[in-house]
Amino acid sequence: MNALGKAKEPFIFSTQVSLTELTGLKATNLQQLLDLIKTVPGSVIYHHTHHFLQEHQYLLPEPPNDFSYWVTEFLGEARLGEYLLSIDTIQYATIRELRDKIARTIEDYVKDYPTSLNKFATTGEEFRFLKSVSFILQTPHKASDLKEFKTALQKVTPRSLYFHMFEARLRIRQGINDFSKWLEDCLSENKLANKIAALDPYTYTLENLRFTIIKLVEKRIAESLKEHPVIPEALPK
Repeated sequence: MNALGKAKEPFIFSTQVSLTELTGLKATNLQQLLDLIKTVPGSVIYHHTHHFLQEHQYLLPEPPNDFSYWVTEFLGEARLGEYLLSIDTIQYATIRELRDKIARTIEDYVKDYPTSLNKFATTGEEFRFLKSVSFILQTPHKASDLKEFKTALQKVTPRSLYFHMFEARLRIRQGINDFSKWLEDCLSENKLANKIAALDPYTYTLENLRFTIIKLVEKRIAESLKEHPVIPEALPK
């Protein structure tokens, strides 16, 4: 399909506002941490693995997730902290899958190092479980073709970019970012959709991620113009 054609449905850019809530749950050792990781709502797991990306969007990921940081700094289990840090979040399409991987990592570690269960955090240094509550809002930006999509990408806020690349893929259980889904479903731009889906957003700052996506879109527009050159109408004699 000509990349400059109109989409079946326009892409409407959204953004989000996130609030952090206390759950009242806390852990003082690995067993308590493991038990709660298995049972808390998905919004809790999401918060402790993603809030850094929202709060420090101009710094380079990958920061330690909260679980990795706590077991390293307050339980002294640096090896487990490294294992948790090495979990490749992009490989998991849902919070459930990510939760299960975190839990298995702790379980395997405890089997190998059973004495790790004997370490307790001191009062005031417990792991306190928090959760993210998100409110999704539409923005005035929308796109019906690739040119409009590129223009909107240049204008939307980092939070809008975060919502469509991170939140929609993982927390809303789409398994794919919003941009790739729209490009494939509404513009039949499967190759471009796949290229964006293949990006690991956790290795970019949000601004670098924006720049990278825009460059991919620009390249596709240029290719389309070569495939479908605009032939000027003949001048009247």
